[in-house]
Amino acid sequence: MDNLKPDVVTYLQRIGYDGPLDGSAKALAGIQERHLHSVPYENFDIMARIPLSLEIPDLLDKIVCQRRGGYCFELNALYKWLLVELGYPVTSYFARFWRDEPNPPPKRRHHVLKVKAEGEYYLCDVGVGGIIPRWPIKMVEGLVHHQGDESYRLEWDDYYGWVLCELKNGKWEWLYSFTEEQQLPKDFVMATYWCENSPDSIFINEAMVAIRTSEGRNTISGKEFRVFTGDKVHTFIPETREEFSRALVKYFGLDISSIINKVFH
Repeated sequence: MDNLKPDVVTYLQRIGYDGPLDGSAKALAGIQERHLHSVPYENFDIMARIPLSLEIPDLLDKIVCQRRGGYCFELNALYKWLLVELGYPVTSYFARFWRDEPNPPPKRRHHVLKVKAEGEYYLCDVGVGGIIPRWPIKMVEGLVHHQGDESYRLEWDDYYGWVLCELKNGKWEWLYSFTEEQQLPKDFVMATYWCENSPDSIFINEAMVAIRTSEGRNTISGKEFRVFTGDKVHTFIPETREEFSRALVKYFGLDISSIINKVFH
C-alpha cells in the first residue's frame, strides 16, 4: 500500500481489507464483501434532518474517519471513488428499486455501479439496506450467481434495461433495474434531496439500518433490533435512548450519541 493515497489506505483499513490490489475480479469481490461486513447502511442523518453531502471529502470524513455508514447515494459514491483510485474503470447509473415497491413502476432513486475488471463488466453495489449480492454480478444476461444461500441473475427488459433478479421461494423476482445512461455526480443531488425531504420518502420517519455479519446480518426497523444468525432471529427494542446507543455500537459499530436527540426528537 506504499504507493496509495493516505485516504485510500485509511478506507481499506476501515473495511478491514488487506488482500491483493491487482485490479482483478477476485480482489474486487473481496473488497465488496469486506465493505458490506464493515460499513452499515443507515439513515440517521436524514432522520436528524442533517443535510447530506455527496462530496468525496465529506463522505470520507463521515464514513471513514467518523466510522459512520450511509445510504446508497453516499455509500456507492464513495465506493466508486475507492475503486477508481485502485485502478478500476467505473460507471455510475440510476436504478429503479422494485423490491417491496407498493406502486410500480418505481422512480429512479438508487445509485449502482458498473465496474470493469480483467476485461469483463460487473454490477457492484454496497448501498442497499436489504439483502443484496455480497460479490459482484457479471453483466451477462441469464448467468446465475449462487452466493451462499442466495441466488441472483441479470435479465434484460426492452423498456427498463438490465434487471437484477433474486431467487425467492423458487421464483425469480425483480430487485432493481437500470439502463446504461452514464450519470455524473451532480445528477444524484436532486434524487437525494427528494429522499431527504419528501413527505413520501421512506427514509425520513424511521431508522433503517443493516450490516452483514459472519453469522448472518443485523438490522433495525424503527426501534426494533433484529439479529439474524443462520435460521434464527433475536429481536429486541431498547427501552431508553442510552440503551439504543449502546446496542448500535455493539451490533453495528455505530456511535451516533452526538445526534441521537435529533434522531428521536
